[in-house]
Amino acid sequence: MSTPAGSSHDVHLLDYVRVLYKRRWTATTVFLIVLLGTAVYTFTATPIYEARTRLLIESDDPHIVSFKEVIDKGPAESDYYQTQYKILQSRTLARDTLDALHLWNNPLFGDPPAGWFSQLRSLAGHDTGQAATAASDEAGAQSLALDRFLERLTIAPVRNSRLVDVQFRLREPALAAAVANGVAKAYIERDLAYKFTASKDASNWLGDRLAEQRTLVEKAELTLQQYREQHEAISLEDRQNIVVQKLADLNAAVTKAKTERLQKEAVYRQLDAAGTDGALLDTFPAILGNAFIQTQKSELAALQRQQAQLSERLGDRHPDMVKLKSAIQKTEAALRTEVAKVVAGVRTEYEAALAQEQSLSAALEQQKRESLAMNRKGIEYSVLEREVESSRQIYQSLMQRAKETSVTGELKSSNVRVVDRAEVPLRPVSPRPLVSLVLALFGATFLAIGLVFFFEYLDNRIKTPEEVEARLGLPAIGLIPALGKNWRHVEPLLSNGVPPDFSEAFKVLRTNVLFSAAEQGCRVVVVTSSGPGEGKTIVASNLAIGVAYTGQRVLLVDGDLRRPRVHQVFAFDQEPGLSNALVGDAKASDAVHRTDVPGLCVLTAGRVPPNAAELLGSRRFKELLASIRGQFDWVVIDSPPVMAVTDPNILASLSDSVVFVIGAEMTSYQIARRAVEQLERGRAVFAGGVLNRVQIKRHSYYYSQHYRREYADYYATAERS
Repeated sequence: MSTPAGSSHDVHLLDYVRVLYKRRWTATTVFLIVLLGTAVYTFTATPIYEARTRLLIESDDPHIVSFKEVIDKGPAESDYYQTQYKILQSRTLARDTLDALHLWNNPLFGDPPAGWFSQLRSLAGHDTGQAATAASDEAGAQSLALDRFLERLTIAPVRNSRLVDVQFRLREPALAAAVANGVAKAYIERDLAYKFTASKDASNWLGDRLAEQRTLVEKAELTLQQYREQHEAISLEDRQNIVVQKLADLNAAVTKAKTERLQKEAVYRQLDAAGTDGALLDTFPAILGNAFIQTQKSELAALQRQQAQLSERLGDRHPDMVKLKSAIQKTEAALRTEVAKVVAGVRTEYEAALAQEQSLSAALEQQKRESLAMNRKGIEYSVLEREVESSRQIYQSLMQRAKETSVTGELKSSNVRVVDRAEVPLRPVSPRPLVSLVLALFGATFLAIGLVFFFEYLDNRIKTPEEVEARLGLPAIGLIPALGKNWRHVEPLLSNGVPPDFSEAFKVLRTNVLFSAAEQGCRVVVVTSSGPGEGKTIVASNLAIGVAYTGQRVLLVDGDLRRPRVHQVFAFDQEPGLSNALVGDAKASDAVHRTDVPGLCVLTAGRVPPNAAELLGSRRFKELLASIRGQFDWVVIDSPPVMAVTDPNILASLSDSVVFVIGAEMTSYQIARRAVEQLERGRAVFAGGVLNRVQIKRHSYYYSQHYRREYADYYATAERS
């Protein structure tokens, strides 16, 4: 039971109980139908017995030809078991079982014409048309028997094991056990027959392939020998190894020579770039490491210091100065000569390294050409040699498989074993009265409850005051109980001696309406509903009577100028009335009728006009309503339904408040909500909503929080006292 959006009512467990109580007959009917139907079936159905044979099926690998590099059979184990389960359920295996147990003529599987097999033999010499008809009958009877057989057969693998149960259900327990064991026996025999046939076929196939492969081996060996003789390739492999080794050595030597040449070339290029720059030449390692050059540099430095010291005391032409100058020149010349020798030595080393590299590179290229030539000879040789080896291996493998297959063909073993043979079942598996009734009890309960709440979910009618407040946004100011069938011939007015609970409900409504009008002066109240048949006229009439009982002057106006009914309720003439007063055919005072209720007057509708909406919206109606306000304390207007015409919008705009009547379990909240929205667009002021014709006695528990049975007794006692 869902709570509408915006509702302040929290869903309680009692709300669900009320729904169940309200639809108790639906729930009871569904519950009894399911429970009784199951009980009838359980105690009238033929007992069915189930026999079970348990088999152990090991994974099967025939190992006829096993090239693991070509075929990977690892993940195929699950497929193998699924295949075996389907074989156990195959029509071929069922046919073998029926043949072995002679069950073709058993009425449990089929009832073909008596002696059909012998008839087929006798018809061998008759015409083709009769033979074809007999064969068709035979096929149809066998197909029917196989279908019935397979319907009763169940293959149930045992989880996480290699066990499988062969289950067969039948009304004869001994025959069920015989059939379950027969299926297992036929399956094992067919498995052995398949393996024997497969081994025989494999042996024949392997013999043919072995002969062909022997010829291929001989041919490949002959071709290889001829190639050796033509190209002298007896020691080809050794020669090829030598060439390859020499090529590797030369390659290493070339790499080393190239590295040395690059190092010496770098040094030479640096010396060559330095030229005669003494400062740069002095920084090279070859010069720094030369002892003679360093000695000459030291002597030259000493002579230069001595010259500098003597130049302070002696002139340039002094013999000592001349001698020192000559010694310095000789030392510098010797130094330059030695540096030139070092540079020439570096150049010589570079040129020697370059020549060595070129020589080795040429030898390497020559060796490469020799290696390529040797490879060209070895390629064809290797191809022929591999072909001989491959053919020989295949031949040996086929020979081995042929021997294994020959032995396997003579060994009749199966990878299927019977773990438990079927025994004659002592108790039937169907029907099981206790289990069936317990399941039926729970199933019927859940189905009944589910249907109840499903119907309640589909039921969008307004049923409770809470739904009036939640769905329509109106305060619930009244809950009017429905009257019994005895009131169909008398109008249910408060002045006609209605039941106490009915009378008290209108007193509650009157009180709520009176308290909703706090202002002084005449109050105009419009009573309307979404559609016809919701009891708005009776509500308006009793509301007017109830207010009149308080000693106030009340006028009940029949504002429904299309289908008026107030004159029928109070047994007055329809004319003159409101329409007559509005068009000027009669005075308003003549159209007002006094009732037996003190203080209550009634203004009937009058003649039904063709333009009711125009009359109610006219200036004369407003003037008439203004004059009425000066003569009465309360004016109650019975309005047409909102969804039918526009008259209620006009009347609501001229009134002080609107009482909206909703027929309980009659009006959907969508229609009622649209009616309320339509009145709100006309700026209507709502006093509240009244839930009318509530079946309190039929749904007493459903409305218990609003109206209890002892309340009626209390009202009746109060009236008697």
